[in-house]
Amino acid sequence: MTSSLLLAAGLSATVDTPDIDDTTSFWRWDFAWEVLPTMLSSFLQVTLLVTVVGTIIASALGLVIAIMIRLLPRPLAWLVEWIANFIRMTPIVVQLLIVFYGFVWMEPMTIALIVYGVHYSTYMSEVYRAGIDSVPRGQWEASTALSMSPGRTWRRVIIPQALRSTVPSLGNYAISMFKDTPFLIAISVMEMVTTALEIGGFTYRYIETITIAGVIFLVASYFTAVLVNRLEKRLAYAH
Repeated sequence: MTSSLLLAAGLSATVDTPDIDDTTSFWRWDFAWEVLPTMLSSFLQVTLLVTVVGTIIASALGLVIAIMIRLLPRPLAWLVEWIANFIRMTPIVVQLLIVFYGFVWMEPMTIALIVYGVHYSTYMSEVYRAGIDSVPRGQWEASTALSMSPGRTWRRVIIPQALRSTVPSLGNYAISMFKDTPFLIAISVMEMVTTALEIGGFTYRYIETITIAGVIFLVASYFTAVLVNRLEKRLAYAH
């Protein structure tokens, strides 16, 4: 049964689905080339967007959480730490569903950006905490001796040194976010793997679509790792 028969039965695809009658061949290059633009479009419009915006939110919010835990009075720091631990220890798909059904007026894509950013900020806050703790005590004492204000000490001394040792771990979490995007199917957001499954459902050809999704994930993760490696070397050279 091909997509035309499914369409005749009242089922419709949300993405462009080629009509193909061959369901016996293991691999069809013409089919793979035909679905590639749709897969790339889904990757750019959803998977990459959620990962990039989510990483920006997580990087900024994670640093704020790490600094709050270190500077706030103990009861407030404990409260922030408890909330971060609660979010970190709860599956992201559960958080997506809670926000999706609890805030029905929000667009699913907006929910995805917020939930992924907040969820991964709790992991990144631990990375920042370890980086801040690794700054030698003498750096704090030297800043005090030079009469530097607390704000300037953090901006010019502590954070730059902490970032240098945390970039590789932050990059790993960005790659993990790439691989967690298929959970978006829980809130009806059509990311790349969901698109691959939908095309496969209408053509009965899954091998090409799933393989293309895997290759795109691999290429995206590789370039992310290369970018993180270059950033790490640049920070090491700058300091």
